[in-house]
Amino acid sequence: MLFRRLAFACLSLSATAAFADATHYPLTLQNCGHSVRIDAAPQRAVSLGQASTELLLSLGLGPRMVGTGVWFGPLPATLADAGAKVPRLADNAPSFESVAKAAPDIVVAQYTYHVGPQGEVATPEQLLKLGIPSYVSPSDCDGKGVTAHSNADGSRSQLYSLALVDKEISELSAIFNVPDAGQALSARLHQRVAAAVKLANATPHAPLSVLYWFSSTRLEGDPWVAGKNGAPGYISQVLGLHNVIDSDEEWPGVSWESIAAKDPDVIVLARMQRRLYPADDVEKKLAFLRNDPVTRELKAVRNGRLIVVDANTLNPSMGVVDAIEQIAKGLSESTGKHP
Repeated sequence: MLFRRLAFACLSLSATAAFADATHYPLTLQNCGHSVRIDAAPQRAVSLGQASTELLLSLGLGPRMVGTGVWFGPLPATLADAGAKVPRLADNAPSFESVAKAAPDIVVAQYTYHVGPQGEVATPEQLLKLGIPSYVSPSDCDGKGVTAHSNADGSRSQLYSLALVDKEISELSAIFNVPDAGQALSARLHQRVAAAVKLANATPHAPLSVLYWFSSTRLEGDPWVAGKNGAPGYISQVLGLHNVIDSDEEWPGVSWESIAAKDPDVIVLARMQRRLYPADDVEKKLAFLRNDPVTRELKAVRNGRLIVVDANTLNPSMGVVDAIEQIAKGLSESTGKHP
């Protein structure tokens, strides 16, 4: 079983070879339903979405970034110094005017919610009128659609995987003409996944069920929990966990009574600096779980199998590797304490 999971984690490593050579401009590629043309390596990038920011910084492109927006929490320690030098246009979504004022030669976005047909910041067409091409993470488009009942997060018809991260790294390293950095980054991510799987399987244990709680408008209300095909679905598959929520929606709202009936062995909770909703605060989540008459009787709560991870690592991005590592560590620490 361990060998199979390690092999699964490394299946898409060869995808990094897609743009192994130096880029010849103009470069044209298809991205989220649009044709994107890049005439020269961008020197002034704006990133919208923490995952996009972290990816560009990981490719060594900090000196070419002139603005960021849409944040959930602090940068990883390895990226903090480089990130501190990039202007923050807004903690949440910046205005179209503030992005235009930064005079970027490309906008890189994590979500079509911010740059898309009804983009909160801009549409691709609005940016192109200023001569600015835009690129949106394939993780927010490939195998995904938006439904009227999905809290703007959409639904997935196929399981998210690290192959989408490989694709994004390959395309961005081609756009910015940093192929070696792209190959090295993808290789590091796959090596880390393999090491985390090994840690999670170091101590034999029975298959475990899991619930992922991102946030909710009210602590007593229906929590937004992970469906089966998003980034947490990939985490579950890699670590051999069973997600108790069988939904194509990425973050459906599900009642605590329904969750109690499924009684997960493990609950993974998102930690973030954002405070749009009461349940954005992980300490309030933990207090609710331990004190509410329904949730305090859940197996995961009674057995102390509550694992906290950074919110950004539960979104479709390379941050999913951080979540795999954090959850593997939490499972390793709790295995053996409980039957």
